Formats: sequence, structure tokens, C-alpha cells
Amino acid sequence: MWSPYDEGPRSRRPIIIASAGLAVLVAAGIGLAVLAGSDDGAVPAATESASPSKTVAVPPAAPGDEFGFAASRATDPHALTAKELFGSKSVKVKGQTYTRTVWREDKAKKCKDAVVGAKLQKALASGKCTQLIRASFRDSSGKIIGTVGVANLGTSASAARVVKAVSGKKLEEYLKVLPGKDKVTKFLGTGEAFAGGWRHGHYAILVWFQYKDGHAPSKNEAKKLNAAAFGVADATVTPALESRSLTGRRP
Repeated sequence: MWSPYDEGPRSRRPIIIASAGLAVLVAAGIGLAVLAGSDDGAVPAATESASPSKTVAVPPAAPGDEFGFAASRATDPHALTAKELFGSKSVKVKGQTYTRTVWREDKAKKCKDAVVGAKLQKALASGKCTQLIRASFRDSSGKIIGTVGVANLGTSASAARVVKAVSGKKLEEYLKVLPGKDKVTKFLGTGEAFAGGWRHGHYAILVWFQYKDGHAPSKNEAKKLNAAAFGVADATVTPALESRSLTGRRP
């Protein structure tokens, strides 16, 4: 069974986000993905002037965790929205266009309906999942298709447990695909796929990518599925979650 991590763990460069003199280091925790068969508030500062005093809002200091405000729902309390994560109908990944064909949100107790596997369902429940938003994509050739999902957990530790659940060498715990009604993504869930996940603070990002015809990919093709999965996620959910790391609010 081929694993994209045969050549070492995936490297994601830390990103420095600076705003109003505040710099926050944002890094992503990556979980093993496998080839699977069918993965404090703003403080006002008074300014002195001959005219009536004015106040200037100072950005709140970010928590010390590497994920900033996004380390916990306590500091990032606002619910995600599908538009926030997947608002663009299409995105480009290394020159290739991926088009969103469908999206869906499952809330609270229904988070389990968006995944497969008892351990994964238990991890979502114990981690106090409040929502799991999925969207499916196809490339311009109609050959590569996949689903990206984001689960909103209570803490980073809870998200890590979800990622651990999908990190096995066998396809037993994974994101449930979201087939579209189009002629391409309706085939999601058939054949073999690149499946797995990683975390960003209290969020768990889960993916499933495959070839439309479901064939078992060669090593080179599997790397393309790997790149597509990470690329689409980085072009959609990553900017939204990094913004939350900095502000604790929706972008």
C-alpha cells in the first residue's frame, strides 16, 4: 500500500501574518494520509487632544499557542460557514483549475453522518464537534475528483484525536465523500483514493481524492492525488483558518 509519507513527512512552511504590529506564527499539524481502497477583547486606548477624546481599538493579543486564537473554540467561538471556507466556485492549484460542484454542512450530533468509522465518529463526539462542512471538487479534465471537509472541535487536542483516527494504514476511518449531481463528481466514493487528514488548531481538515474511474493509481498518479488534496485545501480552507488564528473571528 503506497503512502505519500514514504519519502518523509509533508513539509508546510510556517507563515508569518503581520497586522497592526502584531505577528502571529501559524503552522499546521499534519496527520498521516494513506492510499485507500473502495482517508482578551479589544482594549480602547484614549488619545489626548484639545477636541473631545477619541478611542482607538487595539488588536487583542493572540494566545501563545502556535495556532493563535484558533487553538481553541474558547478563543475562536464563531461558527464556520460554508461560504467562508468554500466561497470560490473555482480555485487554481499549480495551473490546474478545480471547480466546486456541491457543499453541505452537518451540525452537532450529525457530524458523525459525514464520516465513516466508529473510532472517528467517537472522536468527533468526544471532541464536541459542532459542525462538519464538506465540499466536493473536480479538475478541469474531469479526471481527478475529491471531497474536503472541516470539522469544528472544542480544542486542538480534540482535533488531534480526530486526525489520529484517520491516520491508520487501512481504510477504516475516513471522511465520507459528498457526490455531486454532475457527470463527474457523482462517481466519488468508488475505487481507490488518497484519504487522510491534518489539523489547524481546533479544526480537523479531512480529505478524500481519487480518479474518476476509481482505478488504482501508479505511484506518480498517487502523488498527483496527494498534491490535488493538499492544493485544493490550501486554496480554500487554509486562508480562512489562518485568518481565524490571527483574529479569532470570521474573515
